[in-house]
Amino acid sequence: MRATGSRVTRNRVLVLACLLEAQRALTHAEVEERLQGQQAIDRVTLYRVLDWLTHQHLAHRLSGNDRIWRFTAEAEDHAAQHAHFRCLDCGDVICLQPARPPSVPLPPGYSGQGLELTVTGHCAACGPRRPRDRGRSPRRR
Repeated sequence: MRATGSRVTRNRVLVLACLLEAQRALTHAEVEERLQGQQAIDRVTLYRVLDWLTHQHLAHRLSGNDRIWRFTAEAEDHAAQHAHFRCLDCGDVICLQPARPPSVPLPPGYSGQGLELTVTGHCAACGPRRPRDRGRSPRRR
């Protein structure tokens, strides 16, 4: 954080520590919930801190199908482009180990600057279910 040349504030340290401790990407609300009791950070300040961390490449922001941003810490061993896994049931997003990104041919004159890859499926906690079981409530006998 000091290497950015910006001020190191208590809020920035708390939010980055929260992201570093998380095992998955967190929403703004989840960061806010985890920080309760440590220090009062209002929602606007939290958005600004998350935005600042993202612009400083200390965190990265992921968009989900639910249109909610999720954030993860950009640890040194995690800075390379990598894929993510999003659970179709609970919505959890985790980072996957860096792998060689697929080659995507671009039209002439286009230049790519990044590639976002999200694998969807069912996390270990939700477990695989048969397609016909999804979205149905159990039958009563």
